[in-house]
Amino acid sequence: MTARMRALLLLLAVTVCASDAQTNNSSVNKQQQQQRSTWEEPIKFSTKIKDSCTMVVSGAGDYTRLRVSCKGLSQGQTPGRSYYCDFQGKPSLCRAYSLNPRHYFTQMMWELRKLSHACQGPKIYRPHMCKKYADEAQMTFLTSWPKTPAPKPSKPVQETRKQVVPAQTKPVTTPKLVKLQLGKVPQPRKTTPKPVKTTTEQPDSSASQLASEYCWQSLHGFCTYIISWFQN
Repeated sequence: MTARMRALLLLLAVTVCASDAQTNNSSVNKQQQQQRSTWEEPIKFSTKIKDSCTMVVSGAGDYTRLRVSCKGLSQGQTPGRSYYCDFQGKPSLCRAYSLNPRHYFTQMMWELRKLSHACQGPKIYRPHMCKKYADEAQMTFLTSWPKTPAPKPSKPVQETRKQVVPAQTKPVTTPKLVKLQLGKVPQPRKTTPKPVKTTTEQPDSSASQLASEYCWQSLHGFCTYIISWFQN
C-alpha cells in the first residue's frame, strides 16, 4: 500500500468521525434545548374557580420535581389565597417523555385545571402518553403548603345511657257490660196465634178421601176444599 492510499484512508476515517460527532452534538443540543424549554418556561393555567397557577419543573438528582404554585382572586380588600404543592417522579423512564417532555406536563396540566384547588387532586398523575408505565415513572404528590390537616378518625361518642321511660298510653276504654240480675231478665212475650175464622164448611168424608188419594199430603186441605166446592 502506497503512502498516498494510506493518506486517503486516514482522511476518510477522520471525515466519518467528524460527521458522527456532529450528529451526536446536534442530538444532545436538541435534547438540552427541549429540557431548557421545559425547565425555564413555566406552564401557566387557571383552575376551575379561576386561580392563576404556574408549573415549574426542576431536577433533583435522578428525580424530576414539579412545583405547582397558585394564587386566587382577591375579593375586595381581602387578598386571594396562595398555595403550592410539589410532585416528584422519574418520567424519564417513559420513552415518550424523553422525546417531548413539555407535552408530558401539558397533559398533566389538563387534569389540574379541572380542579377547584390544584393541590387537592389525585396523589399520582398519569399523563396519557406514559399511562402504561409504573408508578415510579409518574409524578407523585410530595408535599404542599399550607398543609391541610388530615381528617382525624372520628371517635365514637359515648352517650350516657338514659333510662328509657315508656310513653304513657291512655287506657283503652272498653264498653261497659250491663249486668243483668237474675230473675229480672225480660223474657219475650209469647204471642198466641189467633184462630183464623173460615167461612167454609167442613168437607165431607168423600172429598177428604179423594184428596188423600190424588193429592200430596201437604196439599190435602187445599185439595179437599176444591173437591168439596165442585161437589157442592
